[in-house]
Amino acid sequence: MPRYRPEPIHRHDSTPRTGVLLVNLGTPAAPTAAALRPYLKQFLSDPRVVEIPRLVWWPILNGIILNTRPKASAQKYASIWTDEGSPLLVHTVRQTKLLAGYLAKDGYDGLDIDYAMRYGAPAIGDTLDAMRARGCTRILVVPMYPQYSASTTATVVDEVGRSLARWRNQPEMRFVRNFHDDPGYIDALVKSVREHWAANGEPERLLLSFHGVPRRSLDLGDPYHCECHKTGRLVAEGLGVARERVLVTFQSRFGKAEWLKPYTQPTLEQLAAEGVRRVDVMCPGFVADCLETLEEIALECKEAFLEKGGQAFHYIPCLNERDAWIKALAALVRKHLGNWLEIAAPDAAARSAALERARTLGAGQ
Repeated sequence: MPRYRPEPIHRHDSTPRTGVLLVNLGTPAAPTAAALRPYLKQFLSDPRVVEIPRLVWWPILNGIILNTRPKASAQKYASIWTDEGSPLLVHTVRQTKLLAGYLAKDGYDGLDIDYAMRYGAPAIGDTLDAMRARGCTRILVVPMYPQYSASTTATVVDEVGRSLARWRNQPEMRFVRNFHDDPGYIDALVKSVREHWAANGEPERLLLSFHGVPRRSLDLGDPYHCECHKTGRLVAEGLGVARERVLVTFQSRFGKAEWLKPYTQPTLEQLAAEGVRRVDVMCPGFVADCLETLEEIALECKEAFLEKGGQAFHYIPCLNERDAWIKALAALVRKHLGNWLEIAAPDAAARSAALERARTLGAGQ
């Protein structure tokens, strides 16, 4: 039998609310080895993230990785940490507030907009509990991953399911699966590149660097590779530039297995060796700047390109709080909320009547 978590007593005179939950990957609480260890353990223990048999992976994770990687990762996080905290968390909080403001401006001020992290805090389960306490009976979950992958979007759905398995009175749920070809999202990316080029001139090559996944994922049917390439094609078409000037690459390779190719840093080094003087790099798979963009791309990959003979490296920031992106996100949310937006909340008289009927039938509240 499931162990139900304590939950608010159902009241017949309550006002049902519709909620929107934005979920991003996550971040440690601080740029320290002590904070990185539990974060990395949670992340790397997810069987969708590391698809290695537990009997093989567990000794490697607990005996080697968690004793060596936290210190190195902490140094990387320290290089991009801000006075407000983790960039990913800062941007996610801002995006949540801006989204609520845009939807309210469109007349949907009764929505409950919140955020969570798949790994670290605030946890998905904790945020869902808070939304339930505020009366949410319908919740749209928006994994903030434009391109679907089992190791990102699917694990958010998994965690939502695990959280709701402990609820007795479950809400109605909807999920955004992907938005890799959403016109608003593509338009926001194109506008960002155009603005950067208007201010800084155009490069010889534009790299669109996506987070890598093992090649095996593609062979097993994961659509991520195809969706990344579709995003890249649509961005190139939106910019109106020759397709060969826009390259799709994959970063953040981990371990010795083959991952999706071409790899970002080796591609940059090759371009520099071939005489390409300037490259611009954008990371469309991330809607908020984070360790993988600010440290791996803007610092490490820049250094690698310049060391191999490149002359100019420009990192184009993630969409973050760009107006075009928040508008696109609001439109995406409205589309997936669908008929929920048409459901009118019962007025005070209707709620009072429902309570009286329930008491007449023997219910307490």
